[in-house]
Amino acid sequence: MTTRTIDVAGLSELVDHLWALGYEVWGPQIDNGVIVPGVLPSVRDLPLGWTDEQEPAHYRTLRRGDGARFGYAVGPRSYKELLHPPEQQVWSMTRDDEGELTVTMTEPEPVRRAFFGVRPCELAAIGRQDRVLTDGPHPDPVYGTNRAEVLIVTVDCGDPAATCFCPSLGTGPRSGPGYDLAITELADADLSGRDSRYVVRVGSPKGQVILDAVPSHPTPPHELAAADAVVAAATDTMTRNLDTDRIKVLIYDNLDGPQWDRVAERCLACGNCTFVCPTCFCTNLEDVTNLAGDETTRWRVWDTCFSTEFSHLGPGPVRDSTASRYRQWFSHKLAGWIDQFGESGCVGCGRCITWCPVGIDITTELAVMRAGEEAVR
Repeated sequence: MTTRTIDVAGLSELVDHLWALGYEVWGPQIDNGVIVPGVLPSVRDLPLGWTDEQEPAHYRTLRRGDGARFGYAVGPRSYKELLHPPEQQVWSMTRDDEGELTVTMTEPEPVRRAFFGVRPCELAAIGRQDRVLTDGPHPDPVYGTNRAEVLIVTVDCGDPAATCFCPSLGTGPRSGPGYDLAITELADADLSGRDSRYVVRVGSPKGQVILDAVPSHPTPPHELAAADAVVAAATDTMTRNLDTDRIKVLIYDNLDGPQWDRVAERCLACGNCTFVCPTCFCTNLEDVTNLAGDETTRWRVWDTCFSTEFSHLGPGPVRDSTASRYRQWFSHKLAGWIDQFGESGCVGCGRCITWCPVGIDITTELAVMRAGEEAVR
């Protein structure tokens, strides 16, 4: 695996080179007070000197005291929105004056995109979405088309949020397999960030070709050590933990426990946790007809298992209580996924904790369940 170092000029040339190759570059920037992915025209649009403050039900962007361009954790929006869009037209149907119907299927069009600044937990989430939406017997054509031309440049996490717990799932803070290029930022202490350095690891032949086109130099031992120290410090910073020992058995043994009713006393069943989650994939179909009644479009839209109608069968919903719906989400994310896909549906990004309006903490709820089982023993 090739490892080289680039400076700020090299980072800028990397983004410019991706555009020149025909990639639509998406990367982190500040939008309406949050740091989220957006079209990234140049390195100048990165959130230089910004960080985020996250706690349960709390998010704020704040100024940093250095020149870091990647000194923050994840925001409410992930790259899933580009691969598995919140709203996607499936087909349209028109009726002419003679009453003849014409149905036109919507064919997804490939877009060549570069995801720049992807966090390790998000890289892991993309891998999980790949397995759910492309590896099965009926691959999703929309996701497959959107995913086909994607190049991924990750950035190891140096400033995790207080709600992060990726080491518990083995998804960070260093980027795992699946990237084309992986960057570790050695931030400049000066607010300008002009002397920041970026240690770049190559993860694919395509990534090697791209890095070769950018000015770089072999990474000296002291910068390798500094990059390792960034990741080690991030790991030490994270205090939340999701104990995965016997997790599937633990959850299945407690499906009828009292904990779900206690959570339901706080849960608003708003679905925020599912909408910000980078791995949730459930959708619904909605038909929209114009006022003249001669044109209808069918849309696939994100859905949430916290909706009463999500489990509507026959005369009514199967899960008609908030407790049952929270149990469905929790048990599927942490246990059912293992049965279906061989791995957890959680990547430890902490979004569900930060963006829950009442601050319900998935790690705390699992710990309470584990403590209750141990007390019974």
